[in-house]
Amino acid sequence: MELYGYWRSLAAFRVRIALNLKEIPFEVTSMDLIEGQQFNDDYRKINPQMVVPTLVDNETVLTQSLAILEYIEEAYPSPALLPKDKLGRARVRSISLISVADTHPLVVPRVRKYIVEEMGHTEEELSAWIKNWVTKGLTAIEEILNKDRETGIYCHGDNITMADLCVVPQFGAAKLFEIDTSAFPTISRIFEECMTVPAVFNARPQAQPDFPKEMDK
Repeated sequence: MELYGYWRSLAAFRVRIALNLKEIPFEVTSMDLIEGQQFNDDYRKINPQMVVPTLVDNETVLTQSLAILEYIEEAYPSPALLPKDKLGRARVRSISLISVADTHPLVVPRVRKYIVEEMGHTEEELSAWIKNWVTKGLTAIEEILNKDRETGIYCHGDNITMADLCVVPQFGAAKLFEIDTSAFPTISRIFEECMTVPAVFNARPQAQPDFPKEMDK
């Protein structure tokens, strides 16, 4: 398999965790989203949306991280990333979508660039935008995890699920954006627990080959 990604892409982070957990060998092709490598003609032929991740499995090309996760789960069912019961699967998907569909799309590089370069907002206003949406998403997830008895060591029970694959990168991004995360103790606990798992730890941005050396201090 070949994964087109970028070290700080939250969506690529999710997919790397899944591939690592299921012990699926894959090669990484880095697309520097800041420099705009995703807009080159060759990559556009692979992914017309010109975003990451893209997963190439033989002749199959897959885009959109959640669809990729679902494919990986069906093609390589062990270890399972979704519960066996239908209500459990719905809960895991619901938590996942808060990050994947409602939070992350509002803070991706192309949106941040548009807000500053096209709409004329300042970096301070951009920071306020990012903080607002990331905080709202994490607040909702924290409340769900606190009130539901299904929450265990991880977001759902005592095994890592798709929900953890989506929440962990989002929480890590909050730290990257220097957002105060003290209001999210349950998510923080789960994040730290996940980071003790080698498959998750080795998928983190800092462990990627395209992670800037100047930041590795």
